[in-house]
Amino acid sequence: MANPYPWSYYLRNNIKLAYPVMLSQLGHISVSVADSVMVGQIGALPLAAASLGNSLFAVFMLFGIGVSYGITPLVASAYGEQNAGKLLDLLRHGVVSNFLMGLFLFGLIVGVSPILYHLDQEADVVENAIPYLGIIGFSIVPLMVFQAFRQFTEGLHLTRQAMTISIIGNLFNIFLNYLLIYGKWGFPALGLNGAAIATLVDRVLMAIAMGYFVFRYQKLRPYTIGFHLKNLSKAIFKRLLALGIPSGMQFIFEVGAFAAAAIMIGWLGANALAAHQIALNLAGVSYMAATGIAAAASIRVGFYLGQNDYVNMRMAGMASFIMAMIFMTVCGITFVLGRNFFPSLYIDDAEVISLAAGMLVVAAFFQISDGVQVVGLGVLRGLSDVKVPTLVTLIAYWVIALPTGYVLGFVFDLGTIGVWIGLLFGLSISAVANFTRFKGLSKRLRTQAQEKTASVADNNQEAVAKPVA
Repeated sequence: MANPYPWSYYLRNNIKLAYPVMLSQLGHISVSVADSVMVGQIGALPLAAASLGNSLFAVFMLFGIGVSYGITPLVASAYGEQNAGKLLDLLRHGVVSNFLMGLFLFGLIVGVSPILYHLDQEADVVENAIPYLGIIGFSIVPLMVFQAFRQFTEGLHLTRQAMTISIIGNLFNIFLNYLLIYGKWGFPALGLNGAAIATLVDRVLMAIAMGYFVFRYQKLRPYTIGFHLKNLSKAIFKRLLALGIPSGMQFIFEVGAFAAAAIMIGWLGANALAAHQIALNLAGVSYMAATGIAAAASIRVGFYLGQNDYVNMRMAGMASFIMAMIFMTVCGITFVLGRNFFPSLYIDDAEVISLAAGMLVVAAFFQISDGVQVVGLGVLRGLSDVKVPTLVTLIAYWVIALPTGYVLGFVFDLGTIGVWIGLLFGLSISAVANFTRFKGLSKRLRTQAQEKTASVADNNQEAVAKPVA
């Protein structure tokens, strides 16, 4: 069967859905970027502490975000079916599930934070990182509530609202950073901890704003009337977690690999770790934008899956890969051209800037791989295919990337660059595997649907042609 629409149709619709999600996703990483830039102005030590704390926090935060992603494809599929009752149930269970997951993750953050004392990091860096991590760790609770409402609305193709709230929230966070880090307008100068408090306050307000929108927006009334937290279903929780936990593990394996890389780089000293944080912040901006494309792809694929429209499902997914490759190529070129300029925005230290510039060159090369692999995870999640991609992510990063990075960095004495080249290998392997799997699965579903349609048509013809006894 020929494609029903030209490629431009899928690209245009994907962009329309994706760009608000991209900007909203950037909100999460921009908080860390703003913290690092503003904290970097008070010295390399607080910046290194922020790097260490954020590296550990990011593992839990992105796991939580990944778990919340289990809501979106189910909502998109139910929306494709036009099943209002199912959508209400997904909203109820999604909010409860995310809130409880947020509390659980905060407990884990507090419980594991003492491990920083045993990772061969500089003592002053750890002493500054622990209280920062405790404060920012609690912000994961309102963040998960925000995500529940956000993933629900995005599954309904309403993506601009979360974008708007995220942008306003991030601007407010920067303002609070200014007040609390430097002690402006009569506020105490809290330094690094001020950045954490600003993030916590901001995320509480964002959760409230997103919830207010969901329950007050008239077009969502058919899906929110009768909202309550009684008679919750274990089966629905199980469906959400069956998709969400593997998605969260994908983030853990990838971000955890970068956190492990930060630990290895920390063995090289505070300056190397500060440079890693700068390069990772910048690469994280493009990565989170790519996750926006992936989230939109998951919505589109899930919607067409709910309609049993496998042709458009495949085309929407392939168009998302094209978008990611174009966008990440531009990001890679930008990193190369601005490899010395961007780090200078964070800190005035020649050694740190030089180290970060070298890492950005490596980051430029893995931009396409990073974009393809994360979009691959998104489109496969739209197909409710999460177990095999999770295994691929585990092998790519923890079996291949980190050991390679260690060998190149410390055996061959390539230092920070060697560690980052190892990460490049992992990203590339994951990209190829995810793209190949979606291509195969979507083709199989489309072929099966075409064969079924042809079989039904043949049977109908036979019934018409069969003479009446």
